[in-house]
Amino acid sequence: MANAARRAAAAVLPRLAAGLLALAWLAPATVAAQVIELRIEGPIGPATSNYVTSGLAQAATDNAPMVLLTIDTPGGLDTAMREIVQAILASPVPVTGYVTPGGARAASAGTYILYASHIAAMAPATNLGAATPVQMGGGGPMPGGEPAPESGKEDESAEGEAPAADSDTAKRRKVVNDAVAYLRGLAEQRGRNADWAEQAVREGVSLTASTALEQNVIDLVADSRQALLADIDGREVTTSTGTVTLATADAAIDNREPDWRDRLLGIITNPTVAYILMMIGIYGLILEGYNPGALVPGTVGGICLLVALFAFQILPVNFAGLALLALGVALMVAEAFAPSFGILGLGGVVGFVVGSIMLMDTGVPGYEIPLAIIGATATAAALLMFMIVYLFARSRRERVVTGREGLIGASAEASEDFDQRGWVLLHGESWQATTTTPIRAGQRVTVTGVDGLVVSVAPDQRRPN
Repeated sequence: MANAARRAAAAVLPRLAAGLLALAWLAPATVAAQVIELRIEGPIGPATSNYVTSGLAQAATDNAPMVLLTIDTPGGLDTAMREIVQAILASPVPVTGYVTPGGARAASAGTYILYASHIAAMAPATNLGAATPVQMGGGGPMPGGEPAPESGKEDESAEGEAPAADSDTAKRRKVVNDAVAYLRGLAEQRGRNADWAEQAVREGVSLTASTALEQNVIDLVADSRQALLADIDGREVTTSTGTVTLATADAAIDNREPDWRDRLLGIITNPTVAYILMMIGIYGLILEGYNPGALVPGTVGGICLLVALFAFQILPVNFAGLALLALGVALMVAEAFAPSFGILGLGGVVGFVVGSIMLMDTGVPGYEIPLAIIGATATAAALLMFMIVYLFARSRRERVVTGREGLIGASAEASEDFDQRGWVLLHGESWQATTTTPIRAGQRVTVTGVDGLVVSVAPDQRRPN
């Protein structure tokens, strides 16, 4: 009987151990499942795009149940926005776009990202919209307050309008129509209000959170993150890999911060920072040219200039503005080497200011160089230029103290008596001298002419003998 009990226990114990091991393996997996939070704050640029796309890829690797994408942005660059939208559409992990906190907005590019999200939510007292695109490459912003021309309508411009204006209108139509089709496609894919999406692009309209919910622009309004996770629990969404049922009621939130590379990229791609780095680079190289071998200005200037050029490579730079800015700096430098009494310098300051204003004149919020920075830099450059002109003008008025011209009028002392030719002590050196007036040893004389290594002298009438 005891043997039978032992045999039964021996048969059950392995199975029980295997079951406990399975539970131990499954339990950490259940606990580790956390909603990953990514944040879009401020203007959307290359750094934001890299942060969000890499975060979505990591969420897929971690088998996260959902990504919570919190949004508070005035808009940003079209290329960065499209990269984020493409990453959301291709993500196997559901993405919930959430405009928060109260007072936040998902304007312009933020509207596209919210529409692309599998679930769109907003906190109370937030808004979205104003999705009219901005023309890049130095053009002015697309009209935000007035509707853009609709596709298929005749242009109502006045008779005799310049062809350039017609071309500009055609370009605006293409940009707006492309944006309309893009946002309508996202709305139709997510089952949201496509007609309002077109209005947001053509007319630049905006909605509050409650109105957006009424018009089926978003899926829900939630007061907090935890309330949002509870509200969407059990919903089914379609990702790139199929239908997924959300299980988020009791999920923890893992807030993923940008890594040091994304933070560094965000700093150097700030237009103001890139502009300042470029100016430090230019003036550093100029100072190195004035003082060859100083090393520090050249090293710092070279590094700053290369970093600035890298930033300009991925920013919407107007190359005409960049060329004008470079020309302005070159003219101010030329004023120092070939003084023109301010003509080159004044032209350089004008070119510098105009080029700086045009450099990033995109109209995208957060991507303009503040006029205060441009004004301060231009003022410093102008003061430097006027100082150079002043020093040059003053040097022309001063007596020459070197070379042949510097000897004429100089005072010397006769080393011996002579009537026609003798020796004088001039600037601590013995010079052969000629005269038409007898000179006595120790007498002060004035140099009246120079012929090679022989000076002509006359008695110094300003000093008593």
